[in-house]
Amino acid sequence: MLSRALFYYNNIMKEEYREKYLKIRKNITNKIEQEDIIYSKIINHKIINKYNTLLIYVSTKDEVDTLKIIKYYLNSNKKVAVPKIENNKMNFYYIDSLNDLELGYFNILEPKTTNLVTDFTNTVSITPGICFSKNLHRLGYGRGFYDKFYSEHNEIYKIGICYKECYLEKIPYDKYDIKLDEIIISK
Repeated sequence: MLSRALFYYNNIMKEEYREKYLKIRKNITNKIEQEDIIYSKIINHKIINKYNTLLIYVSTKDEVDTLKIIKYYLNSNKKVAVPKIENNKMNFYYIDSLNDLELGYFNILEPKTTNLVTDFTNTVSITPGICFSKNLHRLGYGRGFYDKFYSEHNEIYKIGICYKECYLEKIPYDKYDIKLDEIIISK
């Protein structure tokens, strides 16, 4: 009974954090400057650059922009794959250019290619989130796609990226939330 109450409390706390940090993120005034710092850290990151495959989300309006990162790695020797939601499950598909994307689930750009990623060895993932914590937790949008995916593919090196205003000492999490391996912030 106590664990059920704690789970319920955590979900309420998560919703409060989501609401608060979505507003904070929307009102950041120096996003381009912060995104340039994140971009530079990513393309010069020794761990990211040692992997053969990059799984990366396609950013929406208020998220850290990933299109510049995707373009950079599409012009490298790294394979790039982006997520697509199918039957309430997240899969990743390789893309060769931004022209391989079309509007999909929740009006987010998704791959229209059919080259499904099935081998996740030697793979790094850039992970979205609303806010992140120093103890490597992330608060996503509440659908659990990334946590479910990572629970099935624990060999992937998982990196979160965020604006400095969304990097916190701690955030609410539960037993289903998968920790990241690293968080890259804009400071």
